[in-house]
Amino acid sequence: MSAKCPMCGKPPQPEYRPFCSRRCADVDLQRWLTGRYAVPAQEDEAGPEAESYED
Repeated sequence: MSAKCPMCGKPPQPEYRPFCSRRCADVDLQRWLTGRYAVPAQEDEAGPEAESYED
């Protein structure tokens, strides 16, 4: 089974790998730059100040 473009599913082109075109590569870059791929973080209920790393 060969890899497909993560944006549109077409076969990738060597010069844009893993994408099929410059357009799909640019779409992916735009999603990274605008934070669309951000992973949401969850804080502890006590918050970051609750832990102390001092000995």
